Amino acid sequence: MAELRESPRLSALYPKAFLASFTKRGGELPSRVYERFAVEVDPAHLADYSRVCGFRVADELPVTYPHVLTYPMQFKLMTDNDFPFPLMGSVHVANRITQLRPLGIGEKLDLRVHVDNLRPHAKGTQFDMISEVSVAGDPVWHDTSTYLRRGPGTGSSGDARPDLPEPTAYWRVPGDTGRRYAEVSGDYNPIHLHPLSARLFGFRRAIAHGMWTKARCLAAFEGLLPDAFTVDVRFKLPVSLPAKLGFRSAETDDGWRFDLTDAHATKPHLAGTIS
Repeated sequence: MAELRESPRLSALYPKAFLASFTKRGGELPSRVYERFAVEVDPAHLADYSRVCGFRVADELPVTYPHVLTYPMQFKLMTDNDFPFPLMGSVHVANRITQLRPLGIGEKLDLRVHVDNLRPHAKGTQFDMISEVSVAGDPVWHDTSTYLRRGPGTGSSGDARPDLPEPTAYWRVPGDTGRRYAEVSGDYNPIHLHPLSARLFGFRRAIAHGMWTKARCLAAFEGLLPDAFTVDVRFKLPVSLPAKLGFRSAETDDGWRFDLTDAHATKPHLAGTIS
């Protein structure tokens, strides 16, 4: 266990993340666990996050909000010298969040981050970045972010396209969405910020953050979900900004299925379930 007294400064870690692209070549995952205790939510930051992602501004935390609290800890772990893969070029392909009860803005949160489950994939190697939130010793929130490091692979991708109706809503996503989400999440990866910086990494335009697309979808379910649930998504094709997106959803026996596509429902960007 390694306790962090404050949230890691991402501005100091980005140069290290860039240089690691030229030096890291794989290996075993570290067993280290990072922790922070009695973390308090900044109401102004929560309000900014809610507005960027489409949530109502309220005293309860959106289910995706704790992810931005733990993200700097994830970033530090993935830029430590003994982490086997460079952060730049590791693709966030899936995210699963379980909320055991709603979290209130005044609660003191204990945060915990570690990495696990190194395994093969059809397009390379996968690993899980795991984040947990507890209050007074009781687990209340759990997040698994799955990353893919592209390369020779042997596993199965497991991708399947859900059978859903025509879009029930259309969203216009402004070109500055990546910059606005970076301000509230701390994720200033150049592929999200501007067409010029995105082109350095092979994208014609800036692309939206995967966790913004997930949060935007969850905002569409506000008022419809129970206090405890799991939301599981797979990130598919990037959302090039600006964009017009189609949101589709359908009730199931134990929750919902949903996805996010282009406006013509031909290009899948995200597919998910709520249970």
